[in-house]
Amino acid sequence: MMKIVMIHGQSHEGSTCMVARELADKVGGEAREFFLPRDFGQPCRGCYACFKTDLSNCPHFRELEPLKRAILDADLLILDSPVYVYHATGQMMSFLDHFGTWWVVHRPMPEMSGKQAVAISTAAGGGMKSTVKDMADSLEMWGVRKVYKLGVGVQAVGPDEIPERIMGTIHRKTDKLAKQIRENADRRGYNGRAKRWFYVMRFAHRHFPPAEPDYGYWEERGWHGKKRPWGEE
Repeated sequence: MMKIVMIHGQSHEGSTCMVARELADKVGGEAREFFLPRDFGQPCRGCYACFKTDLSNCPHFRELEPLKRAILDADLLILDSPVYVYHATGQMMSFLDHFGTWWVVHRPMPEMSGKQAVAISTAAGGGMKSTVKDMADSLEMWGVRKVYKLGVGVQAVGPDEIPERIMGTIHRKTDKLAKQIRENADRRGYNGRAKRWFYVMRFAHRHFPPAEPDYGYWEERGWHGKKRPWGEE
């Protein structure tokens, strides 16, 4: 059974939440939901504790840990946000700020190699592409194997106002995406963008003075040699 985690970039259950839930239902499995800022609303302080040590030393780690555990345990991640001034909500971006050390250029997470993810956004007008990219950037740079993007212009303020023809488009897109996700289950690997950055940083580690603690994290795991966070080559 697929484990699905949805992280909603807003605490009310609007059109974007509806699309995310429809997709999760069609994929099937055990789903958990988190709402921002209801379940986590702390802004990053820029204290650099996670970069100097590790994420467990973040001053917000106690509140963050349930979401962190859920992400690491999931097979499918769904991040969604309505468009706010052509970008993801501030609470979604603040949440993602807390996971900067997970980016492959710092401390790659081998757990990401078995995951798929979807970045979803809706708006009455435009801005879905840039909003989806805000979330997909982190998902890809975490190393998630396959990251899908779904943006929908709903021409409405809430789900009950969405025109029937647009609801038909939503149904078709979620049908297609759910089928792709099911077909790609149980595979492993990093996405191409993350792999490219892994090799850029591996080169930097081997040719420039070591930057700790990132360098030691890589060395301990054998990534300066033949091992890779997505499996050995």
